[in-house]
Amino acid sequence: MANAVKSKGVAGKARTAAVNGGETNGGAPAEATTEVMRALIQRHLVSTLARHAGSATPRDWWVATVLALRDTIHERLIQTQAVHNRENVRRLYYFSLEYLMGRLFGNNLIATGLYDTARAALADLGQDFDVVRESEVDMGLGNGGLGRLAACFLDSLATQDYPALGYGIYYEFGLFRQAFVDGHQVEHPDSWTLFGDPWEVVRPEYTQEVRLYGRVENVFDDRGNYRPRWVDTKTILGVPRDIPVAGFGTMTVNLLRLWASKATEDFDLAAFNSGGYVDAVREKAVGETVSKVLYPNDKTENGKELRLVQQYFFVACSLRDIIRRHRRIPGNSWDNFADKVAVQLNDTHPAIAVVELLRLLVDEEQLPWDRAWDIVSRTFAYTNHTLLPEALEKWGVGLFERVLPRHLQLIYALNDRVLAEVERKWPGEIAKKRVCSLIEEGGGKAVRMANLAVVGSHAVNGVAALHTALLRRHLFPEFDALYPGRFQNKTNGITPRRWLLKCNPRLAALITRHLGDAWPRDLDRLRELERWADDPAFQAEFMAIKRANKADLAAVIRAECGIEVSPDALFDVQIKRLHEYKRQHLNLLHILALYRRLLQRPDLDMVPRVFVFAAKAAPGYDLAKNIIRAINVIGARINGDARVNGKLKVAFLPNYRVSLAERIIPAADLSEQISTAGKEASGTGNMKLSLNGALTIGTLDGANVEIREEVGDDNIFIFGLTVEEVEALRASGYQPWSRYQADEELRAVIDWIGSDYFTPGEHGAFAPLHDSLLHGGDPYLVLADFRSYSDCQARADAAFRDRAGWARRAILNTARMGKFSSDRTIREYATAIWRLPAVPVP
Repeated sequence: MANAVKSKGVAGKARTAAVNGGETNGGAPAEATTEVMRALIQRHLVSTLARHAGSATPRDWWVATVLALRDTIHERLIQTQAVHNRENVRRLYYFSLEYLMGRLFGNNLIATGLYDTARAALADLGQDFDVVRESEVDMGLGNGGLGRLAACFLDSLATQDYPALGYGIYYEFGLFRQAFVDGHQVEHPDSWTLFGDPWEVVRPEYTQEVRLYGRVENVFDDRGNYRPRWVDTKTILGVPRDIPVAGFGTMTVNLLRLWASKATEDFDLAAFNSGGYVDAVREKAVGETVSKVLYPNDKTENGKELRLVQQYFFVACSLRDIIRRHRRIPGNSWDNFADKVAVQLNDTHPAIAVVELLRLLVDEEQLPWDRAWDIVSRTFAYTNHTLLPEALEKWGVGLFERVLPRHLQLIYALNDRVLAEVERKWPGEIAKKRVCSLIEEGGGKAVRMANLAVVGSHAVNGVAALHTALLRRHLFPEFDALYPGRFQNKTNGITPRRWLLKCNPRLAALITRHLGDAWPRDLDRLRELERWADDPAFQAEFMAIKRANKADLAAVIRAECGIEVSPDALFDVQIKRLHEYKRQHLNLLHILALYRRLLQRPDLDMVPRVFVFAAKAAPGYDLAKNIIRAINVIGARINGDARVNGKLKVAFLPNYRVSLAERIIPAADLSEQISTAGKEASGTGNMKLSLNGALTIGTLDGANVEIREEVGDDNIFIFGLTVEEVEALRASGYQPWSRYQADEELRAVIDWIGSDYFTPGEHGAFAPLHDSLLHGGDPYLVLADFRSYSDCQARADAAFRDRAGWARRAILNTARMGKFSSDRTIREYATAIWRLPAVPVP
């Protein structure tokens, strides 16, 4: 009891946390809370971990500190849930196949106001805080911007006191751990759960059963009505694991609930006793496969099937859990379900939830179709994250019928209603029906998940102003006309707690010293920094912080890549998922052009540059993996060539993840956001880098357009074709060969890639990359934008030489990022889509 009281005392003192030097310190006297924290750490070390302080490892100390912190967080969680249940609040349920959470230790200490307290307590116990916290590994729950956005949203929901719960999958091995061998990407299992995770709480009492496969038989109920029945199914279990999400500067703690798949029968004793040792655990292995990895390779039919099963598994578990939660409140019924429940579909992955809820209502609850559909369509909203047709998921009808036969029947029935709507809107127009249909006809019939999400949602949003305009104009124009007012924009955002306060404590301290401690909850306050943009002393301190961060990153590059780089060079950074449309290969062509110029003119006057890459390619994406190898191999040749005299370095950091991004972003001078115009939905890396004082070089694509509007034309480097020019070029018949022939430098570097210059004796090593640019038609217009990009890079080189001018531009980038806080994004969702009031927890 004494420990519980003390823990509650820590929580109470932490409520008045104030930002101190970019970190947090409880409002109570430091020695008081430090003493309590120290006692809690010691208690958990002994009582929970059975460890003596003299033999404890850094990981033991980390786990003990997490458990001490968790005491406070769990008290707040229980209080939050009590308030929400008592008031029978409307809740948001966020459905996302991935959550790129990173590491939670620092974030949760900051959120609870116990960062400095924990550091001091560990110091009193003879432990180095920085060593202890490095025991934590990144959670393997996400891959790229989609998952990181979901994590930012959870942070902002809790910080602003919105009742919310995230749902996803508890991946045992995540995506993969990336290594490089001879420049090649090699994938290893990401065994992040190997030693357990102290943040999670298993909730076996909320386990759900999920049915798959089987067939549908036609039966008549007691009233003589026809009822289809889904029979002969296979069943797997979904066991929830809860991870608390603590709000910053508030008592609210929400939940992220992740489902781990388990077999209904773990062990066949009869098979084991008869010598069938593998067969004895076969069902267990099959059942647990569903939550093994994120995004299994879908180049095979088995991979496609596993992806579909994963998506259905997590939404089926989540919907049943939502219904359970709804029904436990007295007075709740289907009549008020859509008034109490808001479900946001984060991209098309969870779109099958639309049909699953319809099935539950029609088949299991036996509601009339119209009433069931009214509930479904008032419950769901859908966020689209891509304009790429190949990323809009489609599942073959044969696969769908095998895995989810009843759901396919319901989709056909729903499609009849959709096509009837289209007929009423555009009588006799077959082309309109073909576009709006939930079923794609042709060579192989397929279920269109994006169309299903649009039809089943009361609101559909894009994630940047340009992206939303293109959604309405090109991707879903018929649906926009069919459902007026359904489409709207919600420009993405990032949480400043992780992406400035935590990852860049030096800059955060400078900002706090000048603006006070309110800015992490009100990022618009950064505008006040403009008054110091021309102040020489502030510029000097701002740039000294940038150099210190670059020195830190230089140490990481040395340790990870064995490359020595100077923090005085311009750090040119491109960190994002490896995909052709993001055009890492355009960056590579410019690097080759610089290298060639240096070989031709060793005395070339250029600002020394360090090109920093970090990216993973999907295991089945061969061309992306070839681009990775090209960057690695060409970079190694450049780094080892004394003729460049240190003016050019290339570092590709392996195993890109949140904790690595937190080291790179504060050190960046130039942020590469160079996607083909009209292809990037939004981007959030652009926001993180700009917030930390990097200048953007980019196309007018995604959120770059809005970043330019905020920071001003003088503080961003824009190049390349616009969306309209891209459309016109494609319409006129783009010919990459003509660009190749017309530009001598471009032709030379492409020929270089096509030769064995960088891979002696291995001719054609980069043939996939080379051929995609010429024989493959250059689908992402790399050659078309090369000269504009190269000229823009020359302008960046000239600007960097003006140290005061560059400092001013960097400061203004930080100062003008207020719009891109995920707090603003969430407020807009809460008001316009979810109708979700904030509920402060006392």
